[in-house]
Amino acid sequence: MQKRWQIAKQDEAKTLALHEALKINQTLCGILVQRGIDDFNKAKQYFRPQLSDLHSPWLMKDMQKAVDRIMLAFERHEKIMVYGDYDVDGTTAVACLFRYLHTIYDRIDFYIPHRYREGYGVSQPGIDLAKEKGFTLIISLDCGIKSVELVEYAQTLGIDFVICDHHLPGPVLPAAAAILNPKQADCPYPYKELCGCGVGFKLMMALSEKLSLPADTYLPYLDLVATAIAADIVPITGENRTLTFYGLRQVNESPNNGIRALMQLAGISKPLSINNLVFVIAPRVNAAGRMDDARKAVQLFIEQDYQTALGYAEMLHNDNADRREADSTITEEALAVIENDEKNLHRKTTVVYQEHWHKGVVGIVASRLIEKYYRPTVVLTRSGDYVAGSARSVAGFNLYEAIYACREYLLGYGGHFAAAGMTLLPENVQPFSEAFEKVVAAQITDDLLIPEIVIDAAIRFSEITPSLYKILEQMEPFGPDNARPVFIARRVTDTGYSRVVKEHHIRFVVKQERISFTGIGFNLASKFHLLQMNAPVDIVFTIDENEWNGEKNLQLKVIDLNLSNPEHH
Repeated sequence: MQKRWQIAKQDEAKTLALHEALKINQTLCGILVQRGIDDFNKAKQYFRPQLSDLHSPWLMKDMQKAVDRIMLAFERHEKIMVYGDYDVDGTTAVACLFRYLHTIYDRIDFYIPHRYREGYGVSQPGIDLAKEKGFTLIISLDCGIKSVELVEYAQTLGIDFVICDHHLPGPVLPAAAAILNPKQADCPYPYKELCGCGVGFKLMMALSEKLSLPADTYLPYLDLVATAIAADIVPITGENRTLTFYGLRQVNESPNNGIRALMQLAGISKPLSINNLVFVIAPRVNAAGRMDDARKAVQLFIEQDYQTALGYAEMLHNDNADRREADSTITEEALAVIENDEKNLHRKTTVVYQEHWHKGVVGIVASRLIEKYYRPTVVLTRSGDYVAGSARSVAGFNLYEAIYACREYLLGYGGHFAAAGMTLLPENVQPFSEAFEKVVAAQITDDLLIPEIVIDAAIRFSEITPSLYKILEQMEPFGPDNARPVFIARRVTDTGYSRVVKEHHIRFVVKQERISFTGIGFNLASKFHLLQMNAPVDIVFTIDENEWNGEKNLQLKVIDLNLSNPEHH
């Protein structure tokens, strides 16, 4: 697939000033400036994050109200329900707050709605159960900000809500006892990008201060907070970066039993990186909700006995194996559906529907289809009397607006810029598919249908040294808004030793001037002929370390390559 290369602009003056202050590689200084780190103090906070940098929880709107309401519940011996969503952010948030409260108070339980029976967020069955069991306070995590009617309904049953959420509030706020959400328009909290578990963490901080408890009553939950930040695709900047930095340290020094058990089953040894949280822990936790019931994810994270935790981890591990099998089978079937219809090749969208597909993986399948056909994609399946599905977008295209424009064919829909979900009647699948194609074709520009690679900076092979790599390592943890730097090296030539490995990949041995590097380029075999032309090429890559026979060497992870433009000398 052809890709667009977008090279980020450099601010020469700021880069030189930062280079003067830090005395480190100038190319890296340029990348730091792009990320808003343009003076010595910001750099110090970035490279040496401190827990003392964390903002006071009392800066968050309603924090005093939230703490007061919880203290009142303690005094009155009320029953408290900790309620969270079924994804990683929701289940880790519930596990943290439940365990934290459990150490100081015993009339407490947790609740996770069932993905298919109750759907996303606060549910009526959850509130009804709270009423039946005598709960009078629900603390909702990672959900609740849009649950105006349900919070009102709970009030009629004598149940109060404290809402901890990070999703964008709607025009009307629920009538809760307190709402903790830094995205509220009038919330003075300085950092707006916390995830749901992060908001719950701030509540634990405030409660500990109120109860004069030491910091080690809430800091041990940083491993779960880091897992939520990694999985929820929130920016790894500011406070999130500090929380993740220390959370990863916790993961490696004394992790939660649940994290330890999942890592053991996945056969992964320490030190763990943020990638392990994203690609090993997160899918297994999400799989519980996708394939079965997410309650066991919370049980895994609150379990004090390691052997018992291992039992829960095995259930999640098996759910994930089922999820993988379902997702690869469905992806293959969906690709066959697309390829069997000539019309699909010229469309600007993909809409596929089969009654038997598993509802829990249609979103993942949509993402897989985009890897092959880069365009807005909807994958639908049968759910009872209705059709339900998930949609995924391509970078830069507002999917939610396109779906909103087709709402006359839908029973329900929700989502945001990049992803959405919907339900519709079976007879409306075809009309919806046609309307969606029409709307997208009218709005989308051709360049958005070509995937873009954003390149941070041009670099020469002579700059790629162990000391440069040491600084790159200190830029971790990587994630949204702090991605692993992507470089371009121009006019690189093949040494004659590059080769195709395992049919799909290229093992690179390339040189620029007199310096050569080895590298690996996954799924780039179709571009191998460019190396064989003996002409200079430009390569786009990240830098990592390869350990072989106890020796560490820097290598390039090549993302793309093209013939060099003769003008770039």
